[in-house]
This record gives sequence, C-alpha cells and structure tokens, in this order.
Amino acid sequence: MLKWWKGSVVFISLLLFVALLGSTGLCEETSEVIHKSSSIAWWMWPIILFIFTFLLGMLAVVAGVGGGVLFVPIVSSFFPFNLDFVRGAGLLVALSGALSAGPGLLRRGLANLRLALPMSLIASTCSIFGAMVGLALPTNVVQTALGATIIAIVIVMATAKRADFPEVKKPDALSTALRISGVYYEESMGKEINWQIHRTPIGLLFFTVIGFMAGMFGLGAGWANVPVLNLLLGAPLKISVATSVFLLSITDTAAAWVYINKGAVLPLIAVPSVAGMMLGTRIGVKILARAKPKAVKWIVVGFLFLAGLRALLKGLGIWG
Repeated sequence: MLKWWKGSVVFISLLLFVALLGSTGLCEETSEVIHKSSSIAWWMWPIILFIFTFLLGMLAVVAGVGGGVLFVPIVSSFFPFNLDFVRGAGLLVALSGALSAGPGLLRRGLANLRLALPMSLIASTCSIFGAMVGLALPTNVVQTALGATIIAIVIVMATAKRADFPEVKKPDALSTALRISGVYYEESMGKEINWQIHRTPIGLLFFTVIGFMAGMFGLGAGWANVPVLNLLLGAPLKISVATSVFLLSITDTAAAWVYINKGAVLPLIAVPSVAGMMLGTRIGVKILARAKPKAVKWIVVGFLFLAGLRALLKGLGIWG
C-alpha cells in the first residue's frame, strides 16, 4: 500500500510538472541569458543541472545539511539562469526533500507537531512576505543580499555547536500553555527520553526572520531551524533535526506558491533539479555510514563560501 501511495505521488507530481511545462514553456528572458552567457545549447543545461543536483543531493546528506541551502547560491553563481527562477526551483528542491522525509519522521515520533506548528505558522506567514519582497527587488540587490546571507550561513555552520540533550530545568509559560513537550525512544541509549522547551517567545521571534529569509532567497532553512530548536529552545538534537524537516515542508510550501503565481518557477530548471536532488539523497543515505561527515562538511562549507563570495561580488558588479 505504501509503495502504491509513493508511486501515485510521483505520478501526480510528474503530471503537474508536465502541465506547468505546457502552460509556461521556456521563458524568453532565461533563453536570452543562456545564449548570451554560454555557447552550450539550451537543452544541454537541464542535463547538466540534473547531474549536478544528483551529486549535490549525495553531498548534502553526507554533510548533514539541506539541499536547498546549497542549491540556490551555487546554481545562481555558476549557472546562466535568472536568479528569480533559481530561487523558485530552490524552494521546490527543499520542499520535495522535506515532503519525502516528513511522514517517516512523524511515524517514528521524532518530528513533533506541537513544536512544529507554532513555529511554522510564524515562519510560513513571514516567508510569503519574504517571497513578495524578493521578487519585487532588483536582481542585483537580491544577489548582493544573498551573497552576504550565504557568508553568514557559512559562519553559523562552521561555529555552531550542537547538544544531544540540552538541559531545560523549567519550561516557560507559553510552551506549557501550548503543551509543547514529549517523549521519544532513544535507540542509542535504549530508553525513553522526556523533553521540554523554554524561551519560546524568543524562538518565535527568530522564526519570523528565518521564514522571511527562506521566502526571499528560496533557501531551505534547516541550517537555521536546528540551532534555534536545539540550542535556544532546548529540544533534543534528534527532535530538532526531525521537526526542522517538517517545518520546511510547511514554510517552503507557502513561499513556493508566490513564486508559482508570479511565473518564477521554470520547468527547465525545476524538473531536473528536483529529480536529481531526490535521487541523489537516496544514494547519499546509503553511503552515509561509510563516509566521514565532518570532512565532507568542511568541503561543503568551503564550497558555500566561494559561492556566497561570488554571489556578493556579482551583485555588486565586481564579478560578472
């Protein structure tokens, strides 16, 4: 039954993409950008993008980061696509990965709905405003802001620490009123872990910024969700990671509709990107046990820094 359901979801998704392709076609602006900046035929770029996102999906899983945060800065810096279309595809890339992993995490009791819903309500609302602002601003302004944001993300990824079981002596009044707490089975310890959170109002404030940035830049916000849930609110690391994935599926959905409504989702970019990322993450899960995540993480950090620096210089007109 589960295999049939998954097959149906894939089939329906393909139908939607085909319908979108037939209704929008290849945007003239993107076609002009490709022809002006590259001697490669336009039909080669989806193939190259598929191969690239396939490798990116494997790297993202092994490094323990979301594919969306890698996709937008790298593709916008090194591929001849308009930034608006890259951001629209980036949201779909992050969304597809979250939707794929979300149900399994909920079944295992790792993703917590009471923790996710208040945060996602704030983040998804702000992501809509972020998407509207991002599409209204000039491309060079967004490119500059994206570069600066990616460099900030690199700093967070390189310096942030994680706590498997943060100590929360007493929950705050808001989390108690919302009954945000739970129990999950920790396989490595062979026992159940009771958890609760604190500093909930501050956490909600952080998620307004996270949601706005996710919508404006088309980034998956897992890089920010996990530190806030884990270090600020005090949720266990596994709960934070799993709930972050569930948060992405809500936040990115809200922002993605704005990009679709504005015509900023181009099948030429979105279809190979989502397909490559989904296949790559499946392979990445299988090689995760044999890889050295820390070494791969620093490779990703270095790659992100170069992409962020190029995006910043490109937005400032220094590096075209």
